[in-house]
Amino acid sequence: MKDQLGRGLHFETIPQRLVCLVPSLTELLVDLGLRSKLVGVTKFCVHPKDIKESAEIIGGTKNVKLDKIKALQPDFILANKEENTFEDIDLLSNELKVYVSDINNLKDLKGLISDISFLFGVAEKGRQLIEDIESQFLDFQNFIKNKPKLKVAYFIWRNPWMVVGSSTFINYMLELNNFENVYAHLQRYPEVDIKALKRVDCVLLSSEPFPFKEGHKTELPVEDRNIEIVDGEYFSWYGSRLVKAFSYFKLLRDKL
Repeated sequence: MKDQLGRGLHFETIPQRLVCLVPSLTELLVDLGLRSKLVGVTKFCVHPKDIKESAEIIGGTKNVKLDKIKALQPDFILANKEENTFEDIDLLSNELKVYVSDINNLKDLKGLISDISFLFGVAEKGRQLIEDIESQFLDFQNFIKNKPKLKVAYFIWRNPWMVVGSSTFINYMLELNNFENVYAHLQRYPEVDIKALKRVDCVLLSSEPFPFKEGHKTELPVEDRNIEIVDGEYFSWYGSRLVKAFSYFKLLRDKL
């Protein structure tokens, strides 16, 4: 098979010892019924809440402990182009089989689910998960089509203040919500001057990676009523969490 970067991988048998370097994909693996095979996860893998009781912590997403991973003798490692470093991926790939995901939209996610569920012999669970996500998405499309387009700025960090730009999964999710990202002309996650904040209908403060709270609203040159703290997992976790995401987006849009 090939991963989502087109890198070839060959498996003689179904892998039995998995390490996941991506929090949202750890949740996906568990939801596909592969929890018993997970031997290593990152410290940021918080769903399900007790996953670290059965799997070893192998560092963070950007600073994985290579020796710890190798000691677990995994026969499959799930990584991500954006969340993990190419240096770590290259070093691990010298000795181990690493599948690198690259998810920019729902089509990419469905491709990943199909690959994983086929490789691990859980194709029916994968098909059902894809159907559930598609069903929720189609329902949301009917809901959102008559909602007005709102100009937004989506903040992910404070000091320095950083927003979401284009070429990101979060920007894709903003577009699905009929939000116009006023920083979409910038790439990735640019720093911005909040004193020169662009005109918006609403500022969205994400709950992650920086844990924005109500008190941070006063630091922005915008009226409180035009600032909303949003659940960052629903905007940035591109795994099975999307089954629940569209219900959350409905509530958010109704609130705005």
